[in-house]
Amino acid sequence: MLEDHAKLMTFFEQAEEVVGRKRLQKMVYILKKSGFDFSERYSFHFYGPYSEELSTRVEELCNLGFLDEEKEKEKGYYQYRYTLTEQGTGFLDDSKVQAPNMTELIEKMNVKSSKFLELVSTMLYFDTFPKHEVEEKVLTVKSKQNYTDEDLQDAWSFIEEMKAH
Repeated sequence: MLEDHAKLMTFFEQAEEVVGRKRLQKMVYILKKSGFDFSERYSFHFYGPYSEELSTRVEELCNLGFLDEEKEKEKGYYQYRYTLTEQGTGFLDDSKVQAPNMTELIEKMNVKSSKFLELVSTMLYFDTFPKHEVEEKVLTVKSKQNYTDEDLQDAWSFIEEMKAH
C-alpha cells in the first residue's frame, strides 16, 4: 500500500518544492504519460486531467507528517507549497523504493507556467487521437485559454522532450 506513497514521495524529494495544486496534478500526470510508474488514475476535469487518488495520497502524506503543505494567501486565492519533511526523507531511506531519476524533467516542468502544463497535460489526455484531432479537442475544451498555434507547437515540442527521457 505505501509503495505508491513512496513513489510519490520520491517525486517530492527530487522536486524539492512544488508550488500549486494544479501544477502538482499536471506534473505527475505528464511524468506518468512520459513513462514513469505512477499508479494514480486520472479523469478529465475543469483544468484538464485530475486525479482524486493523487489528492488523497498527498493529504495522507501530510497527515502522516511526511509532506509539508504550506498555505499562502496569493492575490485573492490560496496557493499551496509542498515539501518533503525530514520524517518523509527518513521513511524514504528506510523504504528502499527504487525510483528513477526524474529531476531533469521536473526542472523542465518547473520553469513552465501552470497554463502551459495544463495545455500539455490536456494534449496528452487525448493522445490516442491523431495530432490534428488532439489540437481540435484542446481548442474546444480549453477555448477560454486562447491557446495560439505557437502554444500548440511549443507543447508538441515539450511532449517530445519529455517522452525522449
